[in-house]
Amino acid sequence: MLAPTFSSMTHVIAPPAATEIRRFSWVAGLALAAALALAGLALRQLPGLALFSPMILALLLGLALRAMIGSKPVLTPGLRLAARPVLRAGIILLGLQLTASEVATIGARGLLIVATSLVATFFVTRRLGVWLRVERGLAELLAAGTSICGASAIVATNAVTRAPEEDVAYAVACVTLFGTIAMLLYPVLPLGLSATNFGLWSGACIHEVGQVVAAAYQNSEQAGETGTIAKLARVAMLAPLVLSLGFARRTAKERDIPAAAPPVPWFVFGFVAMIVVASLYPIPHAAKQLSAQIAAFLLATALAAMGFETSFAALRSKGIRPLLLAASASLFIALFSFLLLCVST
Repeated sequence: MLAPTFSSMTHVIAPPAATEIRRFSWVAGLALAAALALAGLALRQLPGLALFSPMILALLLGLALRAMIGSKPVLTPGLRLAARPVLRAGIILLGLQLTASEVATIGARGLLIVATSLVATFFVTRRLGVWLRVERGLAELLAAGTSICGASAIVATNAVTRAPEEDVAYAVACVTLFGTIAMLLYPVLPLGLSATNFGLWSGACIHEVGQVVAAAYQNSEQAGETGTIAKLARVAMLAPLVLSLGFARRTAKERDIPAAAPPVPWFVFGFVAMIVVASLYPIPHAAKQLSAQIAAFLLATALAAMGFETSFAALRSKGIRPLLLAASASLFIALFSFLLLCVST
């Protein structure tokens, strides 16, 4: 019987070793993203940082760590797991925070203002992106983040647009900047709006849920309640927008966008299913709070992974045009929704 050669022994031994390396890559990358997410949740407890969502803080921590230690290819498999499946699980869980009855409490007028402002802002932003020569994927991310719900909408939309990680980071940073400005500025403007109308306007035009809550409750409790519901109505519209965008991408005939390339965003159906569940079966308050915390952690984990996979050089290469687009989109949704509010009063 012939003794096994060194090469054959290597062939037998290598696969288990390679499997261990791959397993380490998955675990290490995912663990890093989760640790950054936990750090973001902890930082939010500090004075002054409660205004920012844990997603934003986790993204910034990921960017900062990447700047300090550079890219680590061994972590890539786990980071991709965090940026995709983990992200989609977080979006699905967001659906449990919404019910059809809650959304309906702002009435047909409120829903019409929210929906019209959303659709108009999305398409105007995309058109302005063409005029400013901003890459289509980045323009669509900015349009989604401004018109719907900030960072959550950006990362959900990217499942269809498939923009690079630096585009996601840039879009989140822009939407956070202008949403924060709106949160601080709008409550002190002498607009002469009633509490209900101010809440409806805040919910219709400010980007992040937390920013809407902070701005609207600064006016009054009634404005805060109305603003929160109006904002949740915008969040509920994430599903039809992402599905419509995915369908449009799949049927596009442009040469630079293969018709079959974008995937079907199946996780959006999970998001809708959770809304249906929450609408049909009353969820205990404690369970609803727990699901919100888990969703925040999962989304923060995804944003941390995207931040670590983003280089500052790539961000700088985007230039000022996307920033101008984000500013224009934020100004448009504020003015357009205010006009609709005044006309319908």
